[in-house]
Amino acid sequence: MKSSAIVLASRPTGEPGPENFRTEEIEIGTPRDGEVSLRVLYLSLDPYMRGRMSDAKSYAKPVVVGGIMEGETVCEVTQSGSPEFNEGDIVRAMTGWRTHAVMDAKNVKRVNTYGAPASTALGVLGMPGFTAYGGMKVIGQPKAGETVVVAAASGPVGSLVGQLAMRAGARAVGIAGGRDKCDYVKNELGFDAAVDHRSPDFASKLAALCPDGIDVYFENVGGHVWDAVFPLLNLYARVPVCGLIAQYNGPSKGEHDRLPVTMSTILRRSLLLRGFINTEFAPTHYEAFQQELGPLVATGEIKYREDVVDGLENAPEAFMGMLKGSNFGKLLVRVR
Repeated sequence: MKSSAIVLASRPTGEPGPENFRTEEIEIGTPRDGEVSLRVLYLSLDPYMRGRMSDAKSYAKPVVVGGIMEGETVCEVTQSGSPEFNEGDIVRAMTGWRTHAVMDAKNVKRVNTYGAPASTALGVLGMPGFTAYGGMKVIGQPKAGETVVVAAASGPVGSLVGQLAMRAGARAVGIAGGRDKCDYVKNELGFDAAVDHRSPDFASKLAALCPDGIDVYFENVGGHVWDAVFPLLNLYARVPVCGLIAQYNGPSKGEHDRLPVTMSTILRRSLLLRGFINTEFAPTHYEAFQQELGPLVATGEIKYREDVVDGLENAPEAFMGMLKGSNFGKLLVRVR
């Protein structure tokens, strides 16, 4: 059997371009004992993939030039050499950007979405959802009456962060890019307030929405959003640092050295800034996350939005757009 795959053609400098990707046909064979053959249904596109395209030192190894782009997928088992899986089972696996794969059954997980669509296993009930859950459960720890602010609030992580804050009795303020996204955050997700980071008076608007300061700030962006949030952090504020998408393509125009002011303020206000990768919380919190949120997503009590692009060949363009904020909700590729 052959699979169509998108590989890393070259490492980008700054923003990725079409020249950094290449489509190839690869032989994948048939499953041996302990392996399964998979047909990819959905591919998840996530900001962390930009880091994998670089050879800079990080928490995970980069994709080698010529290697298949890394990514998690929801798949259908088409042939099984393992007693753990049957033909037709819906599973998730790190197959990367391709249409078919043969994998060790030990690296394949059965999908359980409690009745929600299988695609949610890559979004609100998958890695992004668990990132929000783990970051808030372990680091943010919102309390009733506190103010929680989250950047990229219309995205798969930020949208759940705000909903978890409200379920804890806190006030949720979302930061998003554009009127449509802000309307979605406030009117559909039910946040207490939303503010457009593209507004020329963004910082003053955010301050007006947080008259009592900020107790928890869930960081997904960095850059000028951080500059507006930072002066509003209260004594003992907690900052789960999940992502810094504004910096993934290198320094932006007008960047300045934030370190001296940041360090002195951390000291004076006894701030907790804690970077994390969601996998570190999985052994102790993943099962509880699934059991707690699965039924809430299935019944609609927890809301989510998906942005689905058709065709693996369109993954590079969709990915490049995501890094600029063009997606609206969890970005998925429906693989034909």
